[in-house]
Amino acid sequence: MNVAHSRILRRAGLAASLAVAAMVLSGCSIDNQVLRFGWPSGVTPQAERMRELWTWSVIAALIMGVIVWGLTFWTVVFHRKKKDSPEFPRQTGYNVPLELSYTAAPFVIIAVLFYFTVVVQNYVGEKVPNPDVVVDVTAYQWNWKFGYRTIDLKDGAAKFDGIDHVREDALAETAKKSAERTNEEGEPRPGAIDGKDPQDLSYLHYDRIETVGSSSEIPVLVLPTDKRVEFQIASADVIHGFWVPEFLFKRDVNPNPKENHSDNVFQISKIEKEGAFVGRCAEMCGTFHSAMNFEVRAVSPEKFTQYMEARKATSEGGKGMTNADALASIGESPTATTTKPFNTDRTVREATTAEGN
Repeated sequence: MNVAHSRILRRAGLAASLAVAAMVLSGCSIDNQVLRFGWPSGVTPQAERMRELWTWSVIAALIMGVIVWGLTFWTVVFHRKKKDSPEFPRQTGYNVPLELSYTAAPFVIIAVLFYFTVVVQNYVGEKVPNPDVVVDVTAYQWNWKFGYRTIDLKDGAAKFDGIDHVREDALAETAKKSAERTNEEGEPRPGAIDGKDPQDLSYLHYDRIETVGSSSEIPVLVLPTDKRVEFQIASADVIHGFWVPEFLFKRDVNPNPKENHSDNVFQISKIEKEGAFVGRCAEMCGTFHSAMNFEVRAVSPEKFTQYMEARKATSEGGKGMTNADALASIGESPTATTTKPFNTDRTVREATTAEGN
């Protein structure tokens, strides 16, 4: 290789190094639209960690791509047959160190990506005892029910035990009677789900304060910022998917979570900013799957305390506010602002055309 060729390669390497350094120094922790590579802006620490993993993975892939492309073009340009020479360029074969290097390199890359993936996955899946807010999420065809299981903001503000023991005990009793039904031989009738009757919904939760969606109203789940939130998710029928794009992941919502060997509990350490964030069902679940939208409304802990006080009267037998009225009382929009109810009219209509068209 002559001096000119060496100078070109050095300059190309310097340019590539400067480009990579510029991307790194721009800060992967900064919410940069370019470095997100198509991902939305996350609103939780878990989302940020996943976004950083995605960013670094893409950067690593781009670096490897540049190296491969560079070697390919270098081979094409500097090892082609010369017009004024009858000889082929010098051939290099059976270079053991080189072959070992490009054989080992993929394993090293996979090991590094695997390590960081496990670290981030463990962080995202981490659960701590006594979270500030425990939310019950029930998916059904084709909407959502949200309930507050327990609330303890640990600062003298909102504190609430919202489990509806009466309805849950009644549901368990119904399931017990269903399991005791017998066949013609007088033996317990086995069910389709691990011996359970298909109508056994005793795994579902009921709470004294709930928000239930309908085809004409988007359910709004109100949560405080800067507080650890636990979600307990389950489906009343088929598999659904709990997905808030700003959380940067989706969770399968299974019926009978225990029998389906699914972890139906996850936590986020905090929502970092106030706002309204659309939520969707991310699992094709039937005719009105596209209508299964909801909204997460993140408000300050002070506003959340006021909101809970406005709704608690209902759970205590009084005339408390509806979800919409309680939102309005703290200065928030009473209805969803990120999405709207879908038109669920599926009446068959015949297409008509004007004569002559």
